Amino acid sequence: MKKNTLSLILMMFSFCIQAQLSPSITSWLQNTTQIGTYYVSGNSTPISNNILVNCQQVEYSATSVYVMATGIPAYPTGPFLDGNPSNATNQSAIYKFTLTPQQNSGTPTSTTGNNIGVFVNGVSLFDYRDGVSWNPGTSALCGGPGNPPCPGGPMSSRDWNRDAIPAEMAGFDCSKAHPAMGNYHHHQNPSAFKLDLNVVSTICNIYDADGLYAMDSTQHSPLIGFAYDGFPIYGAYGYMNADGTGGVVRIESGYELRSMTARTTHADGSTVSAGPAINTTFPLGYFREDYGWISHPNNDEYLDEHNGRFCVTPEYPNGTYAYFCTVDSDWNSTYPYVVGPTFYGVYTQGKVANITETTTVYTSSIGFSEAEFGDLNLSIFPNPASDLIAIQIQELVKDDLQVSLLDLSGRVVKKATINKGSTIAYFDVQTVYEGTYIVQIQNGSSHNSIRQKIVILRD
Repeated sequence: MKKNTLSLILMMFSFCIQAQLSPSITSWLQNTTQIGTYYVSGNSTPISNNILVNCQQVEYSATSVYVMATGIPAYPTGPFLDGNPSNATNQSAIYKFTLTPQQNSGTPTSTTGNNIGVFVNGVSLFDYRDGVSWNPGTSALCGGPGNPPCPGGPMSSRDWNRDAIPAEMAGFDCSKAHPAMGNYHHHQNPSAFKLDLNVVSTICNIYDADGLYAMDSTQHSPLIGFAYDGFPIYGAYGYMNADGTGGVVRIESGYELRSMTARTTHADGSTVSAGPAINTTFPLGYFREDYGWISHPNNDEYLDEHNGRFCVTPEYPNGTYAYFCTVDSDWNSTYPYVVGPTFYGVYTQGKVANITETTTVYTSSIGFSEAEFGDLNLSIFPNPASDLIAIQIQELVKDDLQVSLLDLSGRVVKKATINKGSTIAYFDVQTVYEGTYIVQIQNGSSHNSIRQKIVILRD
């Protein structure tokens, strides 16, 4: 009896400790079985890459959390149609984040042209830039593939730095990402092009994919990552007011395109070397310095110079500084996209070679609660359908979901899975008889199910 009582006490103590853990420990999507896929140009069937997706292990100490990840998402990657020779490859990374992020009270640290954060599926976050700048000496672009090297000095010393979002649009896959020497990364909101209200890329038409999450304008966006200063990253929607009141709204960038006819000054008024003429080749917005930050006092919907704000969120009811992925009213990405051009917090973390302190392995309990599962925002389309049915979850999927197509007698006709870290599944119903069917969604931790009717009808 004493032994059983002691075991119960230890279990309860462990549960209490787990319940108090920081979201920076508990929010990562862990996986040790599912393998990723990718597309190659000309083949619309995804191919296995034999690499585990999402994060494989999370460990924490009193001060830090360590995330082991391949950098491969649960959604298919590629193809990259701008001549990029890379595919997404295993990064075998260990990321270290502080559990007590702090505001940088000194000179803000600029973001860099490489990893500046990690999404909860272990995929890298880059800032706005793509490594290409303007060389006033030659009046041409420099740096990056296909261009001559830029003359000395770090990128931050160059006066006109190219924005990756407009410049590299042709090379992004459906999930709005691409690899740099194998390091697959997002510069922007990791929701698929095809889910935007105004679709600006046709890549999803042939090489279908999804993304880390699907936006929902009626709910506070999920926590989708952490910046290297330790502060959380959310999607595009949050509470109107920083104190958590006012309903849910789209959180907007404080940056605006400058009103200028020539690239001769920066937003602070300083005179710099002349950039290229503003024309159809180099339109306003092609370079980071085309933007200036505008203060919006007493308006919490707009973000600060770092693209964040201090606010209440579902994971931080007492408030936290948080970055947001910024999009316009059509859900197209807007500068500075996620984090930047400087960090709000003290930048001390990043990739590490190994763990040099005593840690505890976190056993993930992430998933949908019964209430969350019951409130899943589900889209099934088209309805009626004739050849293909798509089942889309309009949020971050935190648990593997089993999807079944049932006839009216309850017989299973088709099965599919929406894996955590992805958003969509399909049924090919070309060989299924016409009639009314049921689409059923279940998750592994619940006996509950969500059901919707769908009609299969031939033209």
